[in-house]
Amino acid sequence: MVDSFKCYQKLEDDILFIQKNGISEFEKIQKQREQLLKEMLHDYNDGRSKSYYCIVATVLEIEEIKEALRRAKKESTGLDAKGKSKVLHLIFDEIAGKKGYCLKLRGGKK
Repeated sequence: MVDSFKCYQKLEDDILFIQKNGISEFEKIQKQREQLLKEMLHDYNDGRSKSYYCIVATVLEIEEIKEALRRAKKESTGLDAKGKSKVLHLIFDEIAGKKGYCLKLRGGKK
């Protein structure tokens, strides 16, 4: 089985959130995630990071993503796209390690 970008890790949490807060509130959060993803793709895309950033936008908390982007902006000044992407990846991987998030798609049929 191959994952879509809507990551299995958050599915149950999303369902519970919708049941508790309603679809309208969920849509607001998804719009925030969409904007953060657009920022990642615009400012930190090395041409090979789209899947990774889609997973990040789904799995990490919004404030974690915002903080990572703030850090990456400071730490990647003057770097090319590949360098900027590497900095952001390292920050996200650090957060994932501390929080126990998985930022890779599950394997499956190709």
